[in-house]
Amino acid sequence: MVLPYSANATDPAGDFVLTLACPDRPGIVHAVTGFLVRHRANIIESQQFGDRLTDRFFMRIDFEVEGETTDAAVLREDFGAVAAELSMTFELWDAAAPYRTLIMVSKHLHCLNDLLFRTSTGALQIEIPAVVSNHPDAEALVTSYGIDFHHVPVTAETKPEAEAQVLRLVDEHEVDLVVLARYMQVLSDPMCRALSGKAINIHHSFLPSFKGAKPYHQAFDRGVKLVGATAHYVTADLDEGPIIEQDVMRVDHNHNQAQLVSAGRDVEAQVLSRAVRWHSESRVLLNGHRTVVFR
Repeated sequence: MVLPYSANATDPAGDFVLTLACPDRPGIVHAVTGFLVRHRANIIESQQFGDRLTDRFFMRIDFEVEGETTDAAVLREDFGAVAAELSMTFELWDAAAPYRTLIMVSKHLHCLNDLLFRTSTGALQIEIPAVVSNHPDAEALVTSYGIDFHHVPVTAETKPEAEAQVLRLVDEHEVDLVVLARYMQVLSDPMCRALSGKAINIHHSFLPSFKGAKPYHQAFDRGVKLVGATAHYVTADLDEGPIIEQDVMRVDHNHNQAQLVSAGRDVEAQVLSRAVRWHSESRVLLNGHRTVVFR
């Protein structure tokens, strides 16, 4: 992942985030804190988790380097020796660096609208260079924020070409994260592999009971008492990727169909925005088919 770095020679201090995963063993925290001491770093936030089922250790540290002009690339190179010794996978970057995020959407615009607004107010640490849709409906909303809109129609015959166009946009805009904000096309296996670990999807939590068209209307007909949503990473297994966040809202007989749909959309927007925020702040670490989320 390539991110822009805000630390430079004019900054007396830099704020950085380090995340890591490795086989659990004694001495991990000692090695990490030793690295921080060598750089005269002050820990702002530290979270860790040892998974006894997988014998894996996960850690996220937000730290500030005082009195030293450095950047994430220098720190990353220095930490490489620690990581190699302990068989770590890690990422280290400027804490203020925004994730460049491409959003994909179809006709339902509630999640897109929420993400655009939150980004415009600074509530999400992302930059949105482009929005892609297989329908033209979102163009006016997207361009009102000064963001490029790309209408990429998809049919069974044109799907490979359409997905190739999206991947070209990902490369051209140096995109770190792709968000499927109610994008109603199933991604192919090759595209899922290309976006592995950096694509988030949102769906209603009635699966598998209410599949297909109008799930909220199906739920209303069955008299459900809870509506909910799940945000997860995209994998080739449809709607079965590692879960980042879920939530529910209680409903009852007083809710008509329109109110049930509205309640469901509210939950979807909230769940997706939290998942995007946690991912962009590097609070989500993959643990096999599950996730570790340092909130």
